[in-house]
Amino acid sequence: MKISEQWLREWVNPNNNSEQLAEQLTMAGLEIDDLYPVAASFTGVVIGEVKSVSPHPDADKLRVTQVDVGSGELLQIVCGAPNVTEGMKAPVAMIGAVLPSDDAKGFKIKKSKLRGVESQGMLCGASEIDLIDDVDGLLELPTDAPVGQDIRQYLGLDAHILDVSITPNRGDCFSVRGIAREIGVINDLPVNSPEIDAVSIGSNRHQGVQVQAVEACPRYLAQAIEGIDRDIATPKWMQQALLQSGLRSHNFMVDVTNYVLLELGQPLHAFDADSIVGDIVVRLAKAGESVILLNEQSVTLTGDELVIADDEGILALAGIMGGKRSSVTDSTRHVILESAFFAPLAIAGRARRFGLHTDASQRFERGVDFELPALALARAAELITLIAGGTAGPITTVETLHQLPKRDPITLTYQKVKDVLGIDIEAEKMAKILTQLGFLVKSNESGLICTPPSYRFDMSLPEDLVEEIARIYGYDNIPTKLPYLQVNMAYEDSADLTMRLKLALVDAGYMEAVSFSFTDPKMEALLQDEALGEVLALANPISADLAVMRRTLLSSLLPSVQHNLNRQQSRIRFFETGLSFVGQSVSELVQTPSIALVAVGDVWPEQAFANRPYDFYDLKADVSQLLPSHLSESRIRYERSSLAFLHPGQSATLIIDQEVVGWFGQLHPNVAQQLDLPCTWVAQLTLQPLLDLAREPSLIAAPSKFPQVRRDIAIVVDADIEVQAIEQSIWQSGHSQAPLTDVWLFDVYQGDKMPEGKRSLAFALIWQDKEQTLSEEAIKVSLDNVIKVLKEQYDAQLRDS
Repeated sequence: MKISEQWLREWVNPNNNSEQLAEQLTMAGLEIDDLYPVAASFTGVVIGEVKSVSPHPDADKLRVTQVDVGSGELLQIVCGAPNVTEGMKAPVAMIGAVLPSDDAKGFKIKKSKLRGVESQGMLCGASEIDLIDDVDGLLELPTDAPVGQDIRQYLGLDAHILDVSITPNRGDCFSVRGIAREIGVINDLPVNSPEIDAVSIGSNRHQGVQVQAVEACPRYLAQAIEGIDRDIATPKWMQQALLQSGLRSHNFMVDVTNYVLLELGQPLHAFDADSIVGDIVVRLAKAGESVILLNEQSVTLTGDELVIADDEGILALAGIMGGKRSSVTDSTRHVILESAFFAPLAIAGRARRFGLHTDASQRFERGVDFELPALALARAAELITLIAGGTAGPITTVETLHQLPKRDPITLTYQKVKDVLGIDIEAEKMAKILTQLGFLVKSNESGLICTPPSYRFDMSLPEDLVEEIARIYGYDNIPTKLPYLQVNMAYEDSADLTMRLKLALVDAGYMEAVSFSFTDPKMEALLQDEALGEVLALANPISADLAVMRRTLLSSLLPSVQHNLNRQQSRIRFFETGLSFVGQSVSELVQTPSIALVAVGDVWPEQAFANRPYDFYDLKADVSQLLPSHLSESRIRYERSSLAFLHPGQSATLIIDQEVVGWFGQLHPNVAQQLDLPCTWVAQLTLQPLLDLAREPSLIAAPSKFPQVRRDIAIVVDADIEVQAIEQSIWQSGHSQAPLTDVWLFDVYQGDKMPEGKRSLAFALIWQDKEQTLSEEAIKVSLDNVIKVLKEQYDAQLRDS
């Protein structure tokens, strides 16, 4: 939000400069994104009055003007602006003036000739002095603008604009009033809010109001003002306040509502009173209803939007934007002012649904002070009647008090503050801070009982109060010291173990990615598989392409791969740790900590030696880096993956101790093609089993001093039997008389000498005892048992028999 520093200082004026004020707000949690003057630096521009206008003798589109700049002599200036007229006042850049430009030195005005006619300066439009152009031509100034005065002084262009980053929980700071309140508390200064007097009632016009959606709108106020003089221009002080807050002036009625919005934080709306038929009705839309908005956009409603209507249909999208039919025009003399409290959940997400983002929706979504509507309505009515005349009618107020937000007391103990902040703060100091912030504070021996003000929607926990105390007390005033910790050197927490996994991938050439847990529904549709579960759609997404929660971290990683490929990065290695979300509702949502990786391109970076494409076995090796070194091969099993988005012949499921830990393989070519990706290798593992395995004690044992015994067997089996299954059977059956310590496959033969559909597999088996030398009989019994089991389970035949 952009706000005028000068306007803020009218409310509260601490003894510090602009930079110090910005630093104070930032340290109090209201980060200043930027601090800059209203207009860029320029010199030599004053207010001038055009005394005469005559045609240029040699150019149809140019005019020769005589301009009074208060120097006693008229300046001859050649001007091409279509709106230059005799008697108007406009900015004049004198000879030697330096105007803003892309060049750091600026654009210097020199005496020149335009088509043979001497020009002694330049009449300026808004863009020439770094303001927004409302018209094609000169910036027309009010008739009472003093000739010869520096335009920077007259328009207040040296004032600063504070661009404040308002976090979603601080909707109370979307106004001069809210930020001034913060500044006042930080500097222990009173806030000088303007006196707002209720206008006298001079009209009998009463606007009827019916509120049907009482939960969404528990408070609605409306007031008629008749006989407004629409020829009245917006006062200079109001124009300056808006300009210095980043808004341009439109017309008086629009400017008044914008002014009150910025000043107090309450969105208002003005209806053309003559366009309203019957009572104003606040209700939910009917599915299929449509309305043309002020921006001339036609929207069709779904049925859960809150609308303002009359007997003929919809007048406005409540809390978002007014409708075209009831809009205030230049000829409107009678208006109905609306000031209401709309529940945040009734407005949230509706504006984005229609591609809208308005100042009103931005505030109502975060929560507007429910005690503010009456004050804001009085302020607007007062400004309108004082400046543009008119008579006000009685205020129509419709309230459902029990539907207004409740402010329950929060108990905060002094010990809680000390435990969180690590310091003792005087009880009186804490009570003063919270009282100045608007809390109703009661104290007892153990702590404070605080009732939040109506404008604080973010206060519910003792920790919230601790944060308020800390930011006003000053983070810089809290000493830095190490906390007291009891350290168990034998235990590694999840963060340490996760970091170990990350470092293993970094050592393998991967880079960590950090992304949103939200993702594009289209991406989730491409990665669809029943095994992943249901997708959770967000009720209030921040954008259409971040509208669902990811079921797999690939939904976040694959767009990053696309982004890098589009920037000529042909070799990519990414990993990410985070939560995956499964379930159609919050109540059944399962959140699983996971680690995922993705690889594209060659095995090694470009080099002088031979390279090759990354393949399935490279991916398997990278996945194996995440397994603890002490994990026995006998506990690990791989099965063909059935996930629909993986290549059926180039993917696997990782199983450890009969528990599925994750999957890896090539992204299905159809999916890769739709994403415009080359051959892409992906993997995702559940994090908790990996951490549990890493915590298993790794026993240190001396190597056996007794010799090991190797026996090789070659068996003939059906070609479709998995080698892994046979290995598991060997491990399970090979311990009958001697401890089997290792098994591996060392030869595969499938050729002319093999029957059709058969193949030969040769395995090496190692036995070794730590206590004694193994006897030949024990080895024979164990080997015979292995052969027996293989024959029973797989109809295996020894190749040499």
